[in-house]
Amino acid sequence: MAPREKNIQTEKRKYPRFDVDLPVKYGRSNLFLRYGRAVNASEGGLLIHLPEEMGIGQRLALKLFLPSDSEFNSLETSVQVIWKDIHLRKDWTWDYRAGVKFVNIPPEHMAKLKNFLVNVEPKPVYTA
Repeated sequence: MAPREKNIQTEKRKYPRFDVDLPVKYGRSNLFLRYGRAVNASEGGLLIHLPEEMGIGQRLALKLFLPSDSEFNSLETSVQVIWKDIHLRKDWTWDYRAGVKFVNIPPEHMAKLKNFLVNVEPKPVYTA
């Protein structure tokens, strides 16, 4: 069985997550004023790193930028923060992380997101 197939079959979550490194632009309204990074993605939502702390329940307008070789270059949607975490980085700055779920995503964008996720390359497995 391929590593990717094994990961999908052993995943206990509703939607399997895929490691990504994609830029996002977000705001509290339809104005996308701040930048962050999506570090994993699923059909249900994203794990994003942001320069500021968000509150649980906070709704955001979000624009996710995909690689230019995919079907589309960006996806605009509404998301809601469902969990948050703060980590101290090695450079002594804070790293704000938030798990967000998609609240309003057009069906055609969801279909394109699913197609993108199917084609995400799995990370190599490193052994010592």
